[in-house]
Amino acid sequence: MKFLIIQTAFIGDVVLATPLIEKLRQHYPDSSIDFLLQKGNEGLLTGHPHLRQVLIFDKKKGKYSNLRILLKTIRGEKYDYVINLQRFLASGLLTALSGAKHTIGFDKNPVSFLFDKSVKHQISKTDKDQHEVKRNLSLIDALTDTIFVRPSLYPSEKDFKKITPVGPYVCIAPASVWFTKQWPAEKWIELIHKLPNHLTIYLMGANFDVSLCEAIRSSTIYPHSGGKGGRKAIVNLAGQLSFLESAALMKNARMNFVNDSAPLHFASAMNAPVAAMFCSTVPAFGFGPLSDVSFVFETNENLDCRPCGLHGYKSCPKGHFKCANIDIDIVVKIV
Repeated sequence: MKFLIIQTAFIGDVVLATPLIEKLRQHYPDSSIDFLLQKGNEGLLTGHPHLRQVLIFDKKKGKYSNLRILLKTIRGEKYDYVINLQRFLASGLLTALSGAKHTIGFDKNPVSFLFDKSVKHQISKTDKDQHEVKRNLSLIDALTDTIFVRPSLYPSEKDFKKITPVGPYVCIAPASVWFTKQWPAEKWIELIHKLPNHLTIYLMGANFDVSLCEAIRSSTIYPHSGGKGGRKAIVNLAGQLSFLESAALMKNARMNFVNDSAPLHFASAMNAPVAAMFCSTVPAFGFGPLSDVSFVFETNENLDCRPCGLHGYKSCPKGHFKCANIDIDIVVKIV
């Protein structure tokens, strides 16, 4: 049996698609499983023990010529099943024209009427029991079972050795692509000042998060901390770690503090302890933490504007950003 899983969206979306790999391998141990993702995300699946190959879609350079090349490759593989988690046109066309014996995808895809099977995808603002992983797994319920499976990433021994902390530590991933999903820098600084001094703090993020993380570090490191004491052990790792190196470091942290963003899903995939700050979005959307030890923090204010959108905005539509008013003392207590 040959399977192709398609998820060409963001980093976190790929992580939340990995339960399909686990479930298919469990039920079809002799099968070949391939995964298609967008260029830049392939590092998430490096060395994955259950994948035969990872196909890469470059959306930014020659999107449509690359789409034609990909389609030729996919048709040549003669898949038994193509399972599409992405809900946009390009992936829908790859699925519908794949030549696979069976095609499955969500009903929100604009060409889902061409799939052999389309499955309802519904996001709620109130249903806290519906997670995106459950929605994704519903695509293969008929092929497998309805048992929930957590996301999984597979850092190598080398990934774990990239950073070798001495003593207890916490990780903080303060950034987000969307402003309204990002807890403000001054909140992170206040949190760091209140964390126990024996903890080493690792600030994590992508290349474009370096300046944010450095601003936070320089405001909290001894002696440049505005007269608030400061710490000696706070390290800016933004832009220095791969996806799997980040996941490896998070695995053994005393706590991982994150926004509603990709590092949250890294923690879920590693079953690492996590504390997630939800500002403009809500966990009921289905993107909350799945770790055994996990916490969600939200404002106590009753805001009629929250949630303001599924992905957030570049600025607060109301101009006040009150959804970021999360009680820091409550957050600190979990450590």
